[in-house]
Order: sequence, then C-alpha cells, then structure tokens
Amino acid sequence: MSTVLEHRAPQSSLTPQAGSPLLTESLLERIGARAAQYDRENAFFAEDLADLHASGFLRASVPRQFGGLGFTLPALLREQIRLASRAPATALALNMHLYWAGAALHLWRRGDPSADWILREIGAGKVFAAGHGEPGNDAGLADSTVRATPLPGGAWRFEGHKIFTSLAPAWDWLGVHGRDDSDPANPRIVHAFIRRDAAGHRTEPTWDALGLRATSSHDTWLEGVVAQPEHVTRVLPAGPPDDPFVDGILGAVLPGLGAVYYGIAKRAFDLALDAARSRRSLALGGQTYAFKPLTQAHVAQAAIELESIEALLERTAQRWWDGYAPGELWLAQLLAAKQHAVDGALRVVNLALQVSGAGSLSRRQELERLFRDVRAGAFHPPNADATHELIGQLWLGVLGQTV
Repeated sequence: MSTVLEHRAPQSSLTPQAGSPLLTESLLERIGARAAQYDRENAFFAEDLADLHASGFLRASVPRQFGGLGFTLPALLREQIRLASRAPATALALNMHLYWAGAALHLWRRGDPSADWILREIGAGKVFAAGHGEPGNDAGLADSTVRATPLPGGAWRFEGHKIFTSLAPAWDWLGVHGRDDSDPANPRIVHAFIRRDAAGHRTEPTWDALGLRATSSHDTWLEGVVAQPEHVTRVLPAGPPDDPFVDGILGAVLPGLGAVYYGIAKRAFDLALDAARSRRSLALGGQTYAFKPLTQAHVAQAAIELESIEALLERTAQRWWDGYAPGELWLAQLLAAKQHAVDGALRVVNLALQVSGAGSLSRRQELERLFRDVRAGAFHPPNADATHELIGQLWLGVLGQTV
C-alpha cells in the first residue's frame, strides 16, 4: 500500500449535509423492530434495504454530480454508527457496498476518473458487494486463490470460490479479485467487477452463522464469468498492493467496520443502563442496581471504553479525509482504529451483560443478539492476528519483506 496520501479535490465539491441526520429516528425504529425477526429466521434484510435505498443512505458518500448526497467520510460514519446500533447485520452488510463508493471517491478526489462509473452506478441506485473472501487465503488482496485469465480486448475470465459474500441476494455488481499466472515469473492480481446478469457465476446458500445472520453472506462460485474491459479497475503485481484504488478500499472499509462495532457497543451500553435503573435489589432494600458499587464500576469501565473508541475512530476518519502527510503510517492508523473498536466493543458488550444480569441471556433479549453479533469483529479481514502482524510490520519497516 502506498504510504503517501496526496491532497484531494476541494471540499466545496463535496458539501457536507446540514441539519437533521439522514436516518430519521422513525426509520431507525422500524429497522430496529425488524432485526430480531431477521436474526431468528436467518433472513435477508430486504425491507431494511428498501427503506435505506429510499433514504439515500446507499448513495450518501457519492458526490452530488453523480447523483449522491456528498457526505464526507466522518459524516457517513456517524450514520453508520446510528444504523449499527439498531441493526448490526444490516449496517455490516451495507459497509461492503459503501466501501466501493469510498474507493471510487478516493480516486475521484485525486483526479483519477478510472472508477467514476462506480459512482454513477451507485448514484443511480445500484448495489455493490464485495467478493474478496476466499477459503484459505490469509494474504487478502495481496494474493488470490481465484484464477483470472486474460481475454482478447482487455476482458478477464474468473474461476474459483468466494466466501462471505454479504448482500448475496441483492447485489447488482460484485467486486472480485483473482490471480493471473500467464507469466509465472510475474504473477498479477486483477481487480474487476462482474454484473449480476452475467453468465458464469452462482450463489450457494451456505450462510447460517452465530451472528450477523441477516447479512446473507453466502458463498459465490465463479465459473468462467467475464468482467468487461471497462469494469477492470486494476491489474497489479502480486504481493502487498501499492495503488490508490486499494488504498481507497482500505480507507473506507476499515473505519466503516469500526463504526459498526462501535454502534453495537453503544446500543449494548444503553440497554445496560436501562436494566441497571430498573432492576431491583433485595439486598439494597428495593433500590435499583444503579446503586450497587460493582454495577457503577462496570458502567464506568464501559463508558471509558466507548469514549476511547469514538475518539480514535473520529480522529482517524477525519485525518484520512483531510489527507495524511508524506511518510505517515496511515494504514497502521486505520488498522489500529478498526481493531480498537472491535476489541473495545467486545469488552463493552461483556460488561453490559454483567450489568443487565442473567435475564440478558434470553433469546427474547436484544443483548443476547448483540453478544453474538459482536464476536464476528475479530474475523473481518484482516482478522485480529493479521492486523497485529501488519501494524507491527509497518512500524518496523519490514512489510513485504521475507525472513
């Protein structure tokens, strides 16, 4: 990944929205009311998607000239947090759409029009999904188990197996990457997009997971599907990518993931406060658990955790948006913000269960679902282990070097 983030287009062309939040409280209430049923039935969030389409949420970060709302990254994250606090699976799945908008926006702000078509498509209402997960691929975007074959005229054919394809029932465009070994001495990674109506791909309904069930993150089989030349965004050398398009993906997906897990933690904290104020203690003569010293200590720990997550996430998003100075380890900072949010959210949810008591284990309770949802955070690529390795390698200056 490149370590220099150049100054982008003037902010006046991306006027932040003013006034009321994009997602109204009534919309969030409707979405929140559906979350338990989606989880229970392992069903896709179709009604949420329709409502969020109508609200403009899916095109919020697209510049106005492409049909979007012109949100900055920090403004978008605030809406993602609010959505995640009511429907984590919905927010998580849509982050996989929003990061394509973020990647294309990053190029556009640098004066590179090569992904403008993505902005136009999202502005027109199309849904994008991510086909990056692969069984056994712990190298992420640096490599692929999917075979990419060049075709005459600049098109590429893809064959292989993708996993964790969130938004599987709804995407119009799927972003994929694959490995080209036509020159064995110089393998390449091809980044491209395939259409829903293209031949040569299929969805295998495999998703029945512990948490985040409404994402419908089914498996995808690429069986000769062809990406047309105009939808091939990059052909890069295999290995750690050094390209603004990949940088843009990371600059959108990592803060977005942090926002989702922060939203989960905020909701769990609020539910815990409500429980502590309403549960009665016989030992305290009928006073609520809010007067128990241990409850107060748990709430304080959770509050401190939330403050630190919010501060780091907001600072990191703003610095990415404004542009890092040459030589700054921006990727290490993005990874740190995401990992801190994921780890901190898990601690907050665990504390929330302690404050709320044994009743929170019931499947009828929202905290039980949040307890399951928050545990997925450690596995989003790069997973917790890989994240720590990458941060260490970046600070030590050995990224991409072999022993």
